[in-house]
Amino acid sequence: MYLLKSDYKISDAQNKTVKKIVSDYRKHIQKQVLLGITGSGKTFIMANIIYELDSPCLILAPNKTLAAQLYQEFKNFFPENRVGYFISYYDYYQPEAYVPQKNLYISKEVSINPELERLRIDAVRNILESKNTIIVASVSAIYNIGSPDDFFKQKISYFLYAKIRRDDLIREFIDLGYLRTEEFIETGKFRIRGDIIEIFPTSEENPIRFTLDGINIVGIEVFDAITANKIKELESVNIFPISYFYYKKSRIQGSIEKIKTELNDRVKFFLKEDKIEFAERLKEKTLYDIELLEQYGYCSGIENYSMYLSNRKKGDPPYTLLDFFGKDYLMIIDESHISIPQLKGMYLGDRSRKQKLVDFGFRLPSAIENRPLNFEEIQSKLKNVLYVSATPSEYELTDSKHQITELLVRPTGLLDPKIEIKKVESPVEDMIKEIEKEISNRNRVLITTLTKRMSEKLADHLSFKGIKSTYLHSEIKSIDRIKIIKKLRMGEIDTLIGINLLREGLDLPEVSLVVILDADREGYLRSATSLIQTFGRASRNVKGRVILYIKGMTFSLKKAINESNRRRKYQILYNKENNIVPMSINKKVKDFYDDDFWIRKSEEDIKVEFKDKEDLIREIDKLSKLMKIKANQLDFKRAAFLREKIKYFKNLLVEMY
Repeated sequence: MYLLKSDYKISDAQNKTVKKIVSDYRKHIQKQVLLGITGSGKTFIMANIIYELDSPCLILAPNKTLAAQLYQEFKNFFPENRVGYFISYYDYYQPEAYVPQKNLYISKEVSINPELERLRIDAVRNILESKNTIIVASVSAIYNIGSPDDFFKQKISYFLYAKIRRDDLIREFIDLGYLRTEEFIETGKFRIRGDIIEIFPTSEENPIRFTLDGINIVGIEVFDAITANKIKELESVNIFPISYFYYKKSRIQGSIEKIKTELNDRVKFFLKEDKIEFAERLKEKTLYDIELLEQYGYCSGIENYSMYLSNRKKGDPPYTLLDFFGKDYLMIIDESHISIPQLKGMYLGDRSRKQKLVDFGFRLPSAIENRPLNFEEIQSKLKNVLYVSATPSEYELTDSKHQITELLVRPTGLLDPKIEIKKVESPVEDMIKEIEKEISNRNRVLITTLTKRMSEKLADHLSFKGIKSTYLHSEIKSIDRIKIIKKLRMGEIDTLIGINLLREGLDLPEVSLVVILDADREGYLRSATSLIQTFGRASRNVKGRVILYIKGMTFSLKKAINESNRRRKYQILYNKENNIVPMSINKKVKDFYDDDFWIRKSEEDIKVEFKDKEDLIREIDKLSKLMKIKANQLDFKRAAFLREKIKYFKNLLVEMY
């Protein structure tokens, strides 16, 4: 069962919301909408729903930043249970592509983050081993991965005092794809020390040590890879394959025969069409992959042959994270008004790119079956669904048959911001006066524009006027976005200017004013949904307000303003009935966002010279603990920096010995 821990006390309104949603699920009302306003505690409500239903849960987030935030929150809510994190494991990803107009082939280039890869494998292992598992995922959850049956059936379980010979244990590790090493043990490798065999499973945070007495396992323990110190003893342990795309030799050999058959057919097709170049290119590329599969059981791009490796037929849905959950689980789609359009668009974009590779002889037609789910396939796999949004779209309302639970009050008593409409000759000059008022009260300001160019020019103009400003748009790297947001909260920046990136997933209690320029320009960025989401950025401050600069009124503006006023009146009435005095949210600026701090901190802690081996070992131990802290906080850039330092010091240690 789940064990929910929290410093929060659930409010009456939150409790009623939880009870209603849970009750409806138990009445087999399978698709529901939670319409929760910004600051109403939607994440806490989600945690309570999971606790009450006591079923596996997959939480889908629209972006990696929000997924990381949710992962941390659910780990805090359920510290005794399994909480997984499943997002794209690439630090850098350039997919294989071909541009016919330029006759340009772009080879696949990737940089895999080993910690994210471990967290993904750990997540699927957890859901296979325990019902009480929560996984927070991005849209990568709908992309092709191996079959859950293959992954689970290939695992090997080991028990204390079980009979097994040393050579058999080694052979089993090799069969699972692990490589032998004589150096410091790393993920995906095993090491032999007489009757002691150590392995670092890709699904574990720490390696496992097996001690044998000849024919029996007399010890199983988790140990620290750096210090070799025992962390805890185990009665049993499951070792899973090195990845979910790892298959036994018999499966690979059978797949190779099918690949060869398809290759022969495709080459004949190209020759018949007098496309000799395409035929030769495909033959050379595919035969090279086959050779690697025969020798090593793996090749770069193995996922392109997944239709055969996972025994699927053409057109069958690929295996995804959703299949690891089975049939009885709860799917929570957070910020559903954004997540649903993303899910709808993934398949067609992927198909277009792959089709060009197939048409021009870079891939076999079966490579198209390495794909994300299309939207109809996603719908068929969803049973119990909770759409969560402050502004659910028509799709969620229709799909749930308008089974909506509204939560329009905040425990803090905070109101939806006051909305001011301004029609002035010079909006920018008027806005500067409003900004200066907020800055004098040590508050922050968000400004939304319609174009990137305008956001950049406006930031320069405000800076020239002495207002500390910067812009935020899609061309800003993720890590830099986090730094900018942190600087805004710390007061190093007073005004942040953006387009639509300021709407979802930003929790900024210091912001007391949101300015929307050209608010009357109908379109996606000024739709009723977008406007309401933007209003919400000022709803965490007791003095929150929104200024709309317009020339005329639009349908979307009327709808957004009326809805915001409805919610504001509802909260005012609730506050009076419950004697609540609104208070601004006081949220600490966490070190999780403070990349520069950890750069300085780690550089200060790293010594250049060491007195002896013990001194160096202590330093490695300290850096290893710091690295794990950063990895757990999902600060993988800093963790990677520390990992490289640790490797350097390990080499020094070897030299000392």
